[in-house]
Amino acid sequence: MIALRHSFRLLAIVTLGLGLSLSATAQTVDSSAGRLTITPMVTGLDTPWALGFLPGGGLLITERDGRLLHVREGRATSVTGLPKIATPGQGGLLDILVPRDFATRREVFFTYAKPQPGGSGTALGRGRLTKDGTRLTEVQQLFQIAKGSSGGRHFGARLVEAPDGTLFMTIGDRGDRAAAQDLSRHNGTVLRLTRDGQAPADNPFTATPGARPEIWSYGHRNPQGAALDARGQLWITEHGARGGDELNRIRKGANYGWPVIAYGRHYSGAKIGEGTAKPGMAQPAHYWDPSIAPSGLVIYSGKLWPQWRGDIFAGSLKFDMISRIDGETQTEAERLSAPQTGRVRDIREAPDGSLWFLSENDGTAYRVTPAR
Repeated sequence: MIALRHSFRLLAIVTLGLGLSLSATAQTVDSSAGRLTITPMVTGLDTPWALGFLPGGGLLITERDGRLLHVREGRATSVTGLPKIATPGQGGLLDILVPRDFATRREVFFTYAKPQPGGSGTALGRGRLTKDGTRLTEVQQLFQIAKGSSGGRHFGARLVEAPDGTLFMTIGDRGDRAAAQDLSRHNGTVLRLTRDGQAPADNPFTATPGARPEIWSYGHRNPQGAALDARGQLWITEHGARGGDELNRIRKGANYGWPVIAYGRHYSGAKIGEGTAKPGMAQPAHYWDPSIAPSGLVIYSGKLWPQWRGDIFAGSLKFDMISRIDGETQTEAERLSAPQTGRVRDIREAPDGSLWFLSENDGTAYRVTPAR
């Protein structure tokens, strides 16, 4: 048995049962803001995908195979009550969102791959976490993309709560490139939904014949990072093909071009679409070539590192590092690399200003703080 004690002020979390363990060895790494301490907090995770902080302490962690973990006050609990989840390829239990009013409503939102006729598709669910953190009750499917797709690629699935309480949800093209330009499909889009999974009346395509009213922007390939800046502006990162991963500032109704325009080439080496620009199609704020396979995104408040205020941190699944993008110029300013930064799937800012990230390579949640 392994005991757990949790507080955002502690340097380590020990986890109990479920094959999880404590690894108390912290390491330091240099950065532009000085030495950083990287501390393993939860170890023994199986393909972790997302984490979310609960008010008053504790956190939720998703594992892609369909397990949701609640870590708090000496316990790591496997949360029951999830719906049936498909796990083809990149699919499974994906993002988790703890909304601002969790303390009063105890609702959490989550994305997952749902079995559908013809395959599976990205879905949005909601449930109430019991006070003991052991199960979700009143679980509802709020939304699922129209028309299932075969194969296990490009589910997207990041969730962000907008300042007005609506939800942004990213959807990958599911490997069907042309669908990202088809407003009658949800593939390759950013959606804006109410808390009940409906399309708000002021969405851009609610009056467009044949269009899906939930769509906020389109022409995306596989957005796996999403975050708001201090002004409430939504930013996403998305996977390109061979080259051309993008950081995009999301505008209402905008077309981001995939697969008509792109930076990079198909994996075969063939040219993508019509080039890198076309009238009426938005340009990325930044792109990576070669691809870094970005996943997880946070825009930093500056609480512990004032010099990083407004900077954008993106995890890399390919180059085992965290990319720091200057928030004013949207150029890559730094790559934070250490033995712990292997396949960084998610990155978040904790309430105390520390940065947490999930490494798929060793199945660990890490906490980054200034070195003492």
